[in-house]
Amino acid sequence: MAEIVFVLSTVPAEFDAAALARELVALGAAACVTILPAVQSVYTWQGAIETAREQQLLIKTTGAAVDSLWNALKARHPYDVPEFVVVPVTGGNERYLDWIRDSVRT
Repeated sequence: MAEIVFVLSTVPAEFDAAALARELVALGAAACVTILPAVQSVYTWQGAIETAREQQLLIKTTGAAVDSLWNALKARHPYDVPEFVVVPVTGGNERYLDWIRDSVRT
């Protein structure tokens, strides 16, 4: 049975996250992308503390599709160093997890 993972990524607040999400789902790299608007990130970049308004993406996919998701995301992402953090899912509603597996093409 395919491993389910969630991938976290952020994009700028003004970026068309919905278009990116549609592309990732249409490619079969993700079953679903949840877009959380209006987050604020504080981080260091090139030695300075920065603050940015961003959108958080929560991408549902399978472990087998992570590489194709990464390639699709980085090709379309506006940041030089995009956030791409893979978090394993260790349990949940089996019908939902099966839907993710059925929705993702590897």
